[in-house]
Amino acid sequence: MGSSKKNNVRTISQEAFDAFVKENIEDLGLDPTEALQDAIETLTLQGVDLSGIVTCIPGVSSVNDNPVIQCLDRLKEIDLNDSTMKEMTELLDKLCDLCSEEGSGNQSIAIRNGGLDLVISICSKIKVTNNEHEHALVSALKAMACLIYDLQSTEAFRKNDGTKIVVDILNSCHENIAILNSGFSVVAAAATGNELVKESFMDLKVDELLVQILRGKNKEGIQHPYDAIRVLLTADDGRVLASQVYGYARRFAKIGIVEALVSALHEGINSPNLISASIALKAVAVNDEICMSIAEHGGIDAVLLCIDDSGEQNNKIVAKSCCTLLCKLAGSDANKSAIVQKRGMDRLIKLSCRFSDDPSVLQEIMSIICTLSLRSPGNAASAVEAGAGDFAIQAMQNFPAAHQMQKQSCLMIRNLVVRNPENRTILLGNGIEKIIRKAKENHASCRDAATDALRDLGLDNYNM
Repeated sequence: MGSSKKNNVRTISQEAFDAFVKENIEDLGLDPTEALQDAIETLTLQGVDLSGIVTCIPGVSSVNDNPVIQCLDRLKEIDLNDSTMKEMTELLDKLCDLCSEEGSGNQSIAIRNGGLDLVISICSKIKVTNNEHEHALVSALKAMACLIYDLQSTEAFRKNDGTKIVVDILNSCHENIAILNSGFSVVAAAATGNELVKESFMDLKVDELLVQILRGKNKEGIQHPYDAIRVLLTADDGRVLASQVYGYARRFAKIGIVEALVSALHEGINSPNLISASIALKAVAVNDEICMSIAEHGGIDAVLLCIDDSGEQNNKIVAKSCCTLLCKLAGSDANKSAIVQKRGMDRLIKLSCRFSDDPSVLQEIMSIICTLSLRSPGNAASAVEAGAGDFAIQAMQNFPAAHQMQKQSCLMIRNLVVRNPENRTILLGNGIEKIIRKAKENHASCRDAATDALRDLGLDNYNM
């Protein structure tokens, strides 16, 4: 059959697949449509990975009729010069569109037929000397990002020296917004799930380039650099036991990324980069020192203001992203005090009233209050005084099926009462025991958190 094993997955070549279909026609007497369908079903049942195989009906169409193959073949034929630059741009845009069609399998077809290698080669040869060159390079980078979507493609990118080619382009065109955006989309795609690619980018000092760009005059028009930071600082390669991303985050912090990202937060809720910047900043905040640095540069003030504005403008996406960041910053004891001193508890409870209909937002608010109250009886007292107890009771009653929110509420309640006997009296008097027991009974994921909350509420029968 011409199949082979690779990473415990059986594969088959295009030639072997076509021969299988032909055999079905000639030996079994099946008509072309039946022969193709039988080949697909038989090979799938045998565990053969058919991704990237062009499945065409013999006599009706051929592999060469596939639009991806046609696009790649033409790109291979074109000589790179000024007269062909427009056609090349159109072909690269078409390839990108084809590979963006969800469920089409076109990405796999392009990869199997050398599409990524080809596009990387094209990028390495385009020198931006005029607008047409710029458009072609932007299209090539966009096509490259479309073709990088799994471990196989990120490895192909790395082995074809893609990291150096892309970083060289970004360094030489660091004032071109279109090239920066498309180039950093490649960085984000290629570094996803591949520790070696992250390492290669960091060896090429992409961190210094990112900080330079985010502190530059063109920062308002770019978005993908934030995505690149997030990916570079995410430990998402299952093959690696100990990721280096913690060290990378410290490197980013040392060269000024905190100031650049906090500056983006100060632009406020209407900034198109607010959410991306908050997610990137959360990835950078890996230790107490960095969390405190973010606060020193006005990060807590900026986040709290954005939280206030998200409630006023009913923007749930901003509310959730900023709450997630604030929770990370609250991991620092010094920051806990700062958040509470800035009326953080009152502002969070106010936000919970604004989004009382969305358990996903309420869950994020509970996470912050839980973190602020951890080992801090003073903050726990402030939280209950601000209305955190009533907030927990109402949310758990209103959304009994929201198991993650129910669990987070139990965790928050535990921190509110474990060192504050007066809070136990208040919450028990308001009927919290019955609500927690209901969550424990209804959701397996809540049992441990509910048991701990009942125990720290001072109940003897907490295991029941």
